[in-house]
Amino acid sequence: MRKKQFIKRTGFAVLYLLITSFITAMPENDAPNPALQSIAPAKAAPHIVFLITEDSLNYEAHKTIPLFAQLLEKQEGYQVTVLLGNGPQGAYVYPDFDIIGKADLLVIFARRIALPHKQMKQLKSYIASGRPVIGIRTANHAFTAREKIAEGFEDWPEFVSSVLGCENRGYGPVEPGTDVTVNTNAANHPILKGLPPQWHSEGNVYRVAPLLDSSITVLLTGKVNNITEPVAWVRHAGASKVFYTSLGYPSDFQTIHFRKLILGGIKWALAK
Repeated sequence: MRKKQFIKRTGFAVLYLLITSFITAMPENDAPNPALQSIAPAKAAPHIVFLITEDSLNYEAHKTIPLFAQLLEKQEGYQVTVLLGNGPQGAYVYPDFDIIGKADLLVIFARRIALPHKQMKQLKSYIASGRPVIGIRTANHAFTAREKIAEGFEDWPEFVSSVLGCENRGYGPVEPGTDVTVNTNAANHPILKGLPPQWHSEGNVYRVAPLLDSSITVLLTGKVNNITEPVAWVRHAGASKVFYTSLGYPSDFQTIHFRKLILGGIKWALAK
């Protein structure tokens, strides 16, 4: 059957000619129209999980961290979950702890707790997976319990040495605070971008020197009287990127310097 016999109506004939002329004119190697391609789903924002505790010696983390988490969500677009547990320090339980299995970054600001065996196993599995960890202030004794540990619970004192790369060797005097200084040998590290060379923290210095890992990069030092200590550094624990700072006094969160420091640590930890 001929085409003129197949196309009986003038309107259909015109349409046919338009389509065939378009196909003929189209280059054989012309790229597909992007508008006609399926749109790939947007990549989900990184998910940050904070583990915090509330007690009189944990520097009001239960107040400062939720507010900081809101800034991370609104200004940086991260997904953030803040987990605050309950119970005595020797038998401390976090709700919804399974969520750390899906976390891209774990931030710890907790003090002297023992966890249920299952939750401690999940915590160790997270770190063994090679995902990043950030510790703030009391993280250097986060899982070193002093209270009697209840049956079914366990602590993890070795977290300090094996993950953070230090030991808790005591504390400097409270009243003078700490003069914080950028380590000139690490001044170009991305975590320090935009920070001034010096500032003052009202929090007392933590005594951690000497650090246990010779490959640690010290970012900041803190001085009070004749004591100078590392107060922020980075290292690797296996495949996990680790950033720790002993800063984190309540008033630190009110300073742009400290907020930039933590945000810089987050971006460094999440960078591939």
